[in-house]
Amino acid sequence: MIAQGPSRILSLAPTKVIWQKAIYYVIIKHKRMKKWNVILGVDVSKLTLDICWAEQNQHIKIENCSKGFSVLKKWCKTLSIDLNEALIVMEFTGGYEYRFIQFCESMSIRYLRVPGLEIKQSMGMTRGKSDQEDSYRIGRYGEQRAHELEASKPLNNNILSLKQLLSFRKRLVRDRGAFEGTLKEREHMYEMKNKDTIARIIQSKIKANTQHIKQIEQEITAIIKNNEDMLLNYRIITSIKGIGCVNAWMTIAYTENFTSFIDARTYGVYVGVIPFGHTSGTSIKRRSRVSYLAHKELKQELSQAARSAMVHDPELRSYAERLLKNKDYKLVQNNVKFKLILRMFSLVKRGELYVENYRRAA
Repeated sequence: MIAQGPSRILSLAPTKVIWQKAIYYVIIKHKRMKKWNVILGVDVSKLTLDICWAEQNQHIKIENCSKGFSVLKKWCKTLSIDLNEALIVMEFTGGYEYRFIQFCESMSIRYLRVPGLEIKQSMGMTRGKSDQEDSYRIGRYGEQRAHELEASKPLNNNILSLKQLLSFRKRLVRDRGAFEGTLKEREHMYEMKNKDTIARIIQSKIKANTQHIKQIEQEITAIIKNNEDMLLNYRIITSIKGIGCVNAWMTIAYTENFTSFIDARTYGVYVGVIPFGHTSGTSIKRRSRVSYLAHKELKQELSQAARSAMVHDPELRSYAERLLKNKDYKLVQNNVKFKLILRMFSLVKRGELYVENYRRAA
């Protein structure tokens, strides 16, 4: 590219950039076509599924049941879509997608579940909302990231059962706590009599919930005992001071027995104990802090473990006492939570029980 004048030559950088972009898009397209021929976005609801092939602007709404899945297969056949070479992208909904996932696994169809917040933040500025529009946006999300998406692993029935049992146990524990609080308030406010109907009903509810919690815990224990890998990891992490049975159950369930997180730091980010910086330019320099995007229940249970470890573990107690001289309690507790996570992942990786060998320096 030559400019006016006898010897003025402009830089060839723009041409080089254009060629680099062209090569990049060719590589991305090749990678995508190598992985998936078609990407379908699915908006899941309790009764229906909205499925969109965004690239061809094709949409269908089906029932979330076997009848609807048969309609989907006919629709794909009409559009010459080979489901075995397609990737289905859907949101986590907390359970409504499980029936569709079972259909996908029975047909060897690859699928990926993505957090709804991730999809929402990737869309930029949007206006309006409908099930059809959501399925199109999910499909566009999958197409734009086709070169980096990996299909989800098949469902593990043991892990799925553990999560369901733990979730229901949490509900029973909260209900029992609410009944106990109501009973204490009633005893404080009114003169209780043996024939008080409300008190008798509350007491029966508390007793029933306690029995149900024991049944749930027995079933959780049975699932872990019947799986050698789960039982080994359970024994390893409960050997750590502060980690009790509930923390161990939840860690095994949400790490899928330490297979779904590559290291302790990744799991720490998921739980919400890793601080991130918050700076911009020269004027905004705030202290690092943990993100609100975290699994709150896991973090809450880990807080109980950290408090126990700061009392009963000599090494962590000494560490906490040293930091508390200059640091806030919440910050120290957060550090202890991450140390517990590091211990769990390290011991599971080595397949060893925790051995206390701490000695205070003279």
